[in-house]
Amino acid sequence: MVEHMLDFMLGPMRGITSFYMDHLLYCNIIVIFSYFASKFFKRKKNNFIK
Repeated sequence: MVEHMLDFMLGPMRGITSFYMDHLLYCNIIVIFSYFASKFFKRKKNNFIK
């Protein structure tokens, strides 16, 4: 029942969800690293302007 609902709601995104669940650790590391990189470059850019 739940599988049918997920297939209907997610549609083609279902494949991306299974890839994300299989590689959860690597995906989360990429997200966290990109967050800190954006904070670092934004701070560096603001210091340069002042």
